[in-house]
Amino acid sequence: MTLRRMTLGHMTLRRMTLRRQIATAVAAISVLVAVAVGLLVHQAMIRQHVDQARASALSALDAALGAYGRSGETAGQGAALDDPALPTSLHTLAHGGHQGSLLAAGPQGESMWAAGPVQGGGVLSVRVDFTQDRQAIADLDRIILIAVVASVFTTVLAGVLVADRISRRLRTAATAARSIAAGRTDTRIGELVDGRDEVADLAAAVDLMSRTLHRRLEDEQRFTADVAHELRTPVTGLVTAAELLPPGRPTQLVQNRVQALRSLVEDLLEVSRLDADAETPDLSAVPLERAVRRTVTLTGLDVEVEVTADQRVRTDLRRLDRILGNLILNAHRHGAAPVRLHVDGRRMTVRDHGPGYPDDLLRHGPQRFRTNAPERGRGHGLGLTIATGHARVIGATLTFTNHPTTGAVATLTLPPDPDTP
Repeated sequence: MTLRRMTLGHMTLRRMTLRRQIATAVAAISVLVAVAVGLLVHQAMIRQHVDQARASALSALDAALGAYGRSGETAGQGAALDDPALPTSLHTLAHGGHQGSLLAAGPQGESMWAAGPVQGGGVLSVRVDFTQDRQAIADLDRIILIAVVASVFTTVLAGVLVADRISRRLRTAATAARSIAAGRTDTRIGELVDGRDEVADLAAAVDLMSRTLHRRLEDEQRFTADVAHELRTPVTGLVTAAELLPPGRPTQLVQNRVQALRSLVEDLLEVSRLDADAETPDLSAVPLERAVRRTVTLTGLDVEVEVTADQRVRTDLRRLDRILGNLILNAHRHGAAPVRLHVDGRRMTVRDHGPGYPDDLLRHGPQRFRTNAPERGRGHGLGLTIATGHARVIGATLTFTNHPTTGAVATLTLPPDPDTP
C-alpha cells in the first residue's frame, strides 16, 4: 500500500514537472529571444548615434581647418586651438600629424571630439555634444525593456495556457486509462481528448487497445459461461448416476470426485455471472457479530472469532456468507491453524498461520485457476476470485496481505450505512 502511494505520488510529481517544464522552456526561450533582440537593437542604436556624431565632428573639423588655413583664426561652433579639455590620446595623434575622432567624457559631459594638426605645430579640435544622443539611447533602452517584459509576459502566459491544455488532456487520458485498468474496458479516451495531434494519436492507440482488451475479456467470459453451462447437464447426470451405485469404498470415491466436479462447475457459473456485472445486492440491516458467527457455524470449520466492536451494518447477508466462507475455507485449505476471524466495526480480518499469500497474488490480486504457491496447497483459484467479485457487488473492499511474522491476512471492509448516524 505504501509502495502504491509512493508510485502515485511519483506520477503526480512527473505530471506537474511536465507542465512546468513546458512553461519554463517557453519562458526561457522567450526571455533569450527578447534579450537578444533588445541587445541587438541597443547596439545598433549606439552605433548609429556614434557614427552620426563622428561624421558631424569630422565634417565640422574639415570646415574649421579650412577656415583656419584661410584666415589663421578658429571658426565654427565647438572649434578651438590647443583645447586643454582635448583627450590626451587624441591630442597626441593630432600632434603627430594625423586626424582622428574620439568619444570621451569630460567636464562638460560626454562629447565626440575630432582633432587635426595645423601649421605652426598646433592642434585644432572640434567638440560635438553627445549628451542628447546618450539621452535618446537611454529612452530607447527603456522602451526596449518595456517591450521585452511585455513580450515575455505574453509569451509565458501563452505557453502556460498551452502547457495547461496539454497537461489537462494528458490527465484526462490517464484517468481514462486507469478506468480501463480498473475493469471498465468500455471507456474511450478519444471521446474525452479532442484535437488532431500526438495526444489524440495516443488516445486513439489506447482506445484500440481498450477495444481489443474488451473483446478478449468478453470472449473469455463467454467461454467460461459456455463451458460451465455445457458441463452442468452431464455433471448433473453423473451425480444422479453416482447415487445409484452400490455402497462401498469405490462408490464413495466416485461420489466425492463427482461432487468436487459439480462444485467446480457451480463456481465457474458464479464467476461468469460476477464477470458480467449482472449481479445486484439484496441489502438488509443485520448485526455484524451475529452474522459472522452464523457464517462460521455454516462452514463447520474451527475458527476463533474475536469481536472488538460490533456494529449494525446494511449488507447482502448471502454474499457476506459467501465471502467470509471462501476466506475461511481458503485459510484452512492452504494455510495452517489456528484460523482467527477478527471483527472491528465494519472491518473483518481472516488470518491463518501458514506460509502466507504468494507474491503474485499480493501484486495482482486473485486470478482464476492460479494459486502460484505450492507451499499453500493445490486448488483452482476460484474461491478468492469469487470472494473478490461478491465484495465488489456489495461495495466492500477486500485486500490481501501477509502478517509480519507468519500467515496470510484477508481484510474485508464493508461500506458505511448511509442510514446510520
